[in-house]
Amino acid sequence: MIPCANGTDALQIAMMALGLQPGDEVITPSFTYIATVEVAALLHIKPVFVEVNKDTFCIDPVAIEKAITPKTKAIVPVHLYGQAADMDAIMDIARRHKLFVIEDNAQAIGNVYTQANGTKIKTGIIGHIGCTSFYPSKNLGAYGDGGAMMTNDDALADKLRMIASHGQSARYYHDVVGCNSRLDAIQAAILDIKLRHLDAYIDARRKAADYYDAGFAGNPKISTPYRAANNRHVFHQYTLTLHDSGRNALNEYLAKEGVPSMIYYPVPAHRQKMFDEFGGSSYDLPVTDWLTERVISLPIHTELDEEQQDFIIRKVLAFVQ
Repeated sequence: MIPCANGTDALQIAMMALGLQPGDEVITPSFTYIATVEVAALLHIKPVFVEVNKDTFCIDPVAIEKAITPKTKAIVPVHLYGQAADMDAIMDIARRHKLFVIEDNAQAIGNVYTQANGTKIKTGIIGHIGCTSFYPSKNLGAYGDGGAMMTNDDALADKLRMIASHGQSARYYHDVVGCNSRLDAIQAAILDIKLRHLDAYIDARRKAADYYDAGFAGNPKISTPYRAANNRHVFHQYTLTLHDSGRNALNEYLAKEGVPSMIYYPVPAHRQKMFDEFGGSSYDLPVTDWLTERVISLPIHTELDEEQQDFIIRKVLAFVQ
């Protein structure tokens, strides 16, 4: 693990270490936090937006294959809300087309992915580089900001370290253009202790998710989070999908009732003004657009108790009935 200042830096440093150049293309979902694609634009790399799976919310491998061009250099799957993307299919595509894979694992640290051959492996170490965030709200959060990169390639690990420290191979010897991205010692010490409890944190989140699932079971107007059989969803977010378009009204209603629901994310990346120069508005991504109008995330954390959840469930059901 190579530490850095935050998850956004981790993604940028990963692209720099892989030698991606201006004009290259990276394939990424539009249904993600903006950092995933912002760093590509910052490096003058073209983000190519593709569709997600309606159930898992993660990038659709079929859409990836269709988007590949001679300029494509990398795929950036996002393990959204704590669920893993279909990494078997993604890695197969990457091998056949000689592409790099950078996993955005900021929301899924601790997820255990079962490969097609039965091998269990943590997300973040399946692709060429995995990137994560230690922002305080993450499943493994520091008391301030922080991030990290993971790779099984020793030479690539050396380059990641070098870039994160001003491109230094040794003190005051700068071999490549780098940046200044450190994880401070206090955050590292906190994470060292919290890492020992990560599995317990995940178990608590999964228990809360199970309770929500039971509370919403059978309601035809709501879809609870899908859980793919090949990975252990870690529930960074517990996200409902409303079958009609009343999500915004539900969000406002819950706020008035004292329930801090959130919408992740109301505007997909391809519809953000910052990507106009990359032809963002020209993309036709109906599943992404449909989801961004209907998803809503309910409170989920390690200290959530059943009394609190009963209150939240009642309020949601009272609105959607």
